[in-house]
Amino acid sequence: MKICFAKSGTIVAAALPLLLISGCSSHDSGIAPPPTVKLANPASVYCVELGGRLEIIRNQQGDRGLCHLPDGSAIDEWELFRRDYRQE
Repeated sequence: MKICFAKSGTIVAAALPLLLISGCSSHDSGIAPPPTVKLANPASVYCVELGGRLEIIRNQQGDRGLCHLPDGSAIDEWELFRRDYRQE
């Protein structure tokens, strides 16, 4: 039994410095990370598809999109989207 413990102790003693050294090394593969995918806001897209002009209003509560329609009216972009795309 002492021989088994001695061998495993030697293996651990040899492997530990290698693990510590590899943890400190910097490896730069030269490969750029894949680009992130960005999805358009469907309510904003719908506003523009109707010929509207989108205005983003920023305040302390957050951002809000206001759609200015060709007829001169203005409506919240999500309110417009939900009104025209009701889920049944």
